[in-house]
Amino acid sequence: MIKVAFQGEPGAFSEAAAFEHFGSDIATVPCETFDDVFAAVEAGMVAVGLVPIENSLGGSIHRNYDLLMRHSLSITAEHYLRVRHCLIGLPGAQLSDVKRVISHPQGLAQTEHWVRAQLPGVQSDPVHDTAGSVRMVRDAGDPALAAIASRRAADVYGMHILAEGIEDDAANYTRFLAIRPEQILPTGDAKTSLVFTVRHQPGSLFKALSVFALRDIDLTKIESRPLAGHAFEYLFYVDIVGSQSSDVVRRALDHLAEYAAMLRVLGSYPRHAPA
Repeated sequence: MIKVAFQGEPGAFSEAAAFEHFGSDIATVPCETFDDVFAAVEAGMVAVGLVPIENSLGGSIHRNYDLLMRHSLSITAEHYLRVRHCLIGLPGAQLSDVKRVISHPQGLAQTEHWVRAQLPGVQSDPVHDTAGSVRMVRDAGDPALAAIASRRAADVYGMHILAEGIEDDAANYTRFLAIRPEQILPTGDAKTSLVFTVRHQPGSLFKALSVFALRDIDLTKIESRPLAGHAFEYLFYVDIVGSQSSDVVRRALDHLAEYAAMLRVLGSYPRHAPA
């Protein structure tokens, strides 16, 4: 049975993604922060970590981009989780009882129109974690307090679902990355993630990205992050379709190395698509 680290409390969406991706025969290890997930994997306390990297509505989770650069770990898988939010209260509570709603800021943002329409005048307050917000409702014992989290969180803490599927957009997916100490080289449909910097020269980023266009390699994501210690210089994170096991991808990476001041491949992994 493998140990899988995730950020959050039992019942978190990250834990649901772990079970969905790895199956039910795993031991999940909750961590307080994303930093703790990376540290647990690097120290060998767990076999793998699963961290969110972007949400289809909320955008990128920048902290985890920074941690990918900071740690010597490899991306070995991706997983798309369909995020379904529930309004959760005490057993016996009614929707009309609710006067205050708590959740992670993303949970509140992804349900704000529903809450405004169905619970006008209700106070919404951010807390550290979706599953943690359900535990807080349980511990408070107040029927006027409700949480926004997953169905699994309601089951874990023995709470009552007041409303289900309250997200404002049905196309609500979070993309997760599995991180391990070792790389893999998939041979089927795959992606490769990398990070690089370029020199301050005219057309340098264009030239760097052209190595993929010249070989008809599709870019599925590009993200820039500040380069620590260098004011207003940037790291560029890129996801491409293809694996390092492919000659075409390897030639593109060799070509990119000619333009990049720094280049690191974060991993190749099987491509996953939302159902």
